[in-house]
Formats: sequence, structure tokens, C-alpha cells
Amino acid sequence: MCNGGRQATRNLHHGNDRHGTLYLGVTSNLQRRIHQHREAMLPGFTSRYGCRMLVWFELHTDMLAAIAREKQIKGGSRARKIGLIGSANPHWHDLYEKLV
Repeated sequence: MCNGGRQATRNLHHGNDRHGTLYLGVTSNLQRRIHQHREAMLPGFTSRYGCRMLVWFELHTDMLAAIAREKQIKGGSRARKIGLIGSANPHWHDLYEKLV
């Protein structure tokens, strides 16, 4: 699952509950990126809307595959995104602790 020594990862966060803001992004370093979101270290969407929890992620073999999947998911409805999260994480637990 590497591309030039870097892992291509997809991650999806949510704010406070299922009715909160959803954020979808791609990163090559999931632990670092989630830490940045949790601590609101970078200005932008996740800081503004309080996206602090990792509720779903996928690993991809290369960044192009991750970006293609991101576009596919972003093109879907909110209900599909919630279903995707619920199928892997039915109680919407924060998955960050499993990464550290």
C-alpha cells in the first residue's frame, strides 16, 4: 500500500454527530493529518466547522486511486456518505485512538 514510500489514504471526518458537517479528504499521512484536524492547527474548513473526529477511512495503493475514489464519494449524496460510514462504524466512534 505504498507509492514511493508514502501511503495514500482517504479519510472522512464528521463534526459532533451524524447531522453535523462531513469532511472528506486525501492525505499521505493519516495520523499527522488527523492530529492537525483534532487540534485545529490549520485554518480552513475543518477548523471552521469543528470536524475533529475520524469516523471512516480507506487505504489505497496510490494517490491517483485515492483521488478518484474521493471524487466518486464527493459526487454521491449525503445519505450515501452516512451509509458508508455506518457500514464500517455503526456507532460513529472516533477511530483516531486506533491509529495511535
